[in-house]
Amino acid sequence: MPTRAILILCTIAFTAIYAIGEDMPDTTRFAERDAMVTKTIERRGVGDEKVLRAMREVSRHRFVPAELQSFAYDDRPLPIGLEQTISQPYIVALMTELAGIDSSSKVLEIGTGSGYQAAILAEIVDSVFSIEIICELADRATSILDTLGYDNIAVKCGDGYRGWPEHAPFDAIIVTAAPPKIPEPLVEQLKIGGKMVIPVGNLYQELMTVTKTEDGSITQSVIPVRFVPMTGEAQEE
Repeated sequence: MPTRAILILCTIAFTAIYAIGEDMPDTTRFAERDAMVTKTIERRGVGDEKVLRAMREVSRHRFVPAELQSFAYDDRPLPIGLEQTISQPYIVALMTELAGIDSSSKVLEIGTGSGYQAAILAEIVDSVFSIEIICELADRATSILDTLGYDNIAVKCGDGYRGWPEHAPFDAIIVTAAPPKIPEPLVEQLKIGGKMVIPVGNLYQELMTVTKTEDGSITQSVIPVRFVPMTGEAQEE
């Protein structure tokens, strides 16, 4: 993994309970990551070697509060404060595989959250642009990603509903919060042939893929899911 640092576009102090480094050395937890991938990700059908390698490489425990790090390699979401969660590892892997990315890809992420999904993407792609509506989370994720050495991720605080047009078009877009319907501005920011992976719905949500074509887009349903709702402009729909 190349040496990396983060472009900081949001600066707000974060609570000490989420401090980085109060954990076991990464070398003692690779076996847990490997078991997580083998038992709960590969066995459920994720087969993209780039994704599996990234899931083994990124230390999920660095992205959760210190008091929850012993649960970091369980296949379940965990709270990260501010009524937000870090997604279940299987879902992170599945969404990453569905995006169809490679080392040349430029990816937009809507909902930085803990920063874990951005780190997984950064292990695979050329560049990641991530937007988080809660500035405290954007700052916290930036600090963690900076400490871990990523320099191909740009994080900013803002409403992700309209994407990041200055850096469009994107090869893929991954959305980690559920709007009631697919935001058209995000579809517009995909390259032709690009794919968006997004949970859609209110009480009942479906993980969807949206593939942009010359004539519009093709939408497919994948599995039922449960994500936090997308806030901001999406709520006005």
